[in-house]
Amino acid sequence: MKNIVLMASGSGSNAENIIRFFNKNNISCNFHIITNKKDAFVLERAKNLNVPAEVISKKQNDEGVLFDRIKDINPDLIVLAGYLLLFPAQIVKMFPNKIINIHPALLPKFGGKGMYGNFVHEAVVTNNEIETGITIHYVSEEYDEGAVIFQAKTDVTATDTPLDVAAKVHELEYEHFPKVIAKLLNY
Repeated sequence: MKNIVLMASGSGSNAENIIRFFNKNNISCNFHIITNKKDAFVLERAKNLNVPAEVISKKQNDEGVLFDRIKDINPDLIVLAGYLLLFPAQIVKMFPNKIINIHPALLPKFGGKGMYGNFVHEAVVTNNEIETGITIHYVSEEYDEGAVIFQAKTDVTATDTPLDVAAKVHELEYEHFPKVIAKLLNY
């Protein structure tokens, strides 16, 4: 049975969607959720889904606690699903091509430090983009610069607000992220 670590900093809707997809399709995996925020809603989702979860703060991360914990879990895949900290380089080196992230835009556009969530959607609208989407990519030592695994696109209309764009992007995330993860794990 494969071990998957899901990393999230906030709501955890993608983490829940991934777990539900695997359960619905009878794909047996051991999930473990790690967040860097003690008040992240992903902890509530984990409890409701009966999935182990823990908080490892930024300070603990900097002290190597996350590295030690990941080493103990020895995951087959680490999935950043709304995790907003730069992932530790020593973990990236220890698990090459086993750490993936989802970004709410078509990289290389609108990526990098500070470009997450609504900041990305606002930039898409402000720049009058005619399309946007999602990028699933391997994690490197820099924000949003790892090799692209998968992209999916959606149109952006002249009347779309950042909230409209967010809704379209979330649809793509929910549809494709679990499938790409399953494929990477050879399911």
